[in-house]
Amino acid sequence: MKVLVPVKRVVDANVKVRVKPDGTGVDLGNVKMAVNPFCEIGIEEAVRLKEAGVAEEVIAVAVGESTAQEQLRTCLALGADRAILVEADAALEPLAVAKVLKAVYDSEQPGIVIFGKQSIDGDNGQTGQMFAALTGLAQGTFASNVSVNGDSAQVTREVDGGLQTVSLKMPVVVTTDLRLNEPRYASLPNIMKAKRKPLDVTSPEALGVDVTPRTEVLDVAPPPDRQAGIKVESVEDLVDKLKNEAKVIE
Repeated sequence: MKVLVPVKRVVDANVKVRVKPDGTGVDLGNVKMAVNPFCEIGIEEAVRLKEAGVAEEVIAVAVGESTAQEQLRTCLALGADRAILVEADAALEPLAVAKVLKAVYDSEQPGIVIFGKQSIDGDNGQTGQMFAALTGLAQGTFASNVSVNGDSAQVTREVDGGLQTVSLKMPVVVTTDLRLNEPRYASLPNIMKAKRKPLDVTSPEALGVDVTPRTEVLDVAPPPDRQAGIKVESVEDLVDKLKNEAKVIE
């Protein structure tokens, strides 16, 4: 069984992002980039499935600019067997990415597709669910535990009320939550081996997918500076300020 893991190139989580002066987007010049943390959890889970003998091959796939090859090589160093880059210059919307990944899925026919539940840049949390809808596959979102038994998968989900366990008929789509696992570090020997693993490059056009944007970003602005807090003398003062100044209660 193959496991397909879509990954995204994002600004490193430890970097403070800056907005471009003209407000057209985030300044990515000389900024450290990394694999989206939730996608990294997906790679780790796929590698664990292979180590357990459940899967035979782990394939990492990215949709984006040619520079995303760097992040795919990181995934190969973490244990993926091969990688696919669908090269696209424009920033793609979640639906366009889902359509591209469906084309890759149709070609590869994996048993499990493991997404990160969201990216830390767009923060949409949509692509996995859109992909499941396009392919008609069962989905287990926000997974904190995954086990595969024959032709079914048991997925424990993080929901508002606690935990929910669902049984899904294979093939399945899973989106990872933080508590699913802790990704390993890539060792130097594995980093060197990753340079020799196959990385195929294709394009949305070659896959027959239209990725024309359907929305337009009008303006990007940093959040307002947080105001200093104040101390109140009593509960009555607190209630008064919440009601009359903050206007968060009536």
